Amino acid sequence: MIWPFRRKSKRRMARIIIEGAINGATRKLVLKAIKQVEEREFPALLLRIDSPGGTVGDSQEIHKALLRLREKGCRVVASFGNISASGGVYVGVGAEKIVANPGTITGSIGVILRGNNLSKLLERIGIRFETIKSGTYKDILSPDRPLTEEERGLLQSLIDSSYEQFVNAVAEGRNLKPEEVKKFADGRVFTGSQAKDLGLVDEIGDEDHARIVAANLAEIDDKIEPITLGKPKKKILGFLPGSSFLFNLAELINMELSSNGQILWLFKP
Repeated sequence: MIWPFRRKSKRRMARIIIEGAINGATRKLVLKAIKQVEEREFPALLLRIDSPGGTVGDSQEIHKALLRLREKGCRVVASFGNISASGGVYVGVGAEKIVANPGTITGSIGVILRGNNLSKLLERIGIRFETIKSGTYKDILSPDRPLTEEERGLLQSLIDSSYEQFVNAVAEGRNLKPEEVKKFADGRVFTGSQAKDLGLVDEIGDEDHARIVAANLAEIDDKIEPITLGKPKKKILGFLPGSSFLFNLAELINMELSSNGQILWLFKP
């Protein structure tokens, strides 16, 4: 049995927003929304991205889900907002077309891994860790000691592998050669206009322009308003003055703490 809303959805457009750092919570929300797009057989998806990036695995899973959705026949267009950098770019290149504002901050194609060496501080206040480990590298990036040269080389090979994955995804998504991507994939950021010159973006325009591009690709009415899926639950404090800043600050702090020692595709100004 085909439900009425499915028939209606065939002439409609879905919209998914990726906002803030890409992490596990974002991945769950976005993957659920993408599944709804597939089940309801939307012919087009407008993907709004306003993110500095995030964790590698979460970005890769969203990117892969977008490619599967396109294989089902859905036309996907990404709209880059204020910022779509690093992991935001990785997710974005899963779209068929990318539209960015002329002043959008994008790029930052690269990988970062950070640990905290607090050994001198700990020594100063008289704190000392006693570590029992099963292997030479089990306590790599521990905060109570600096990295050895062997550990640094091991982590660099890890970063290099992740970087190659990133470059290859951008190359495939943007129909560029990996060598071309590497010319600008050194962590630098660009405006939307600069990104268009590099082939990272297809068109310059706002979200409404991206909506029209998606409608034209799917051959549906370009005057229709998209249906937003995967909306995050509203927080009670969201109604208080200045709460937006507090939540953004809390998100950044939480990202810093939870991602310590993780490989990140994240723009860090």
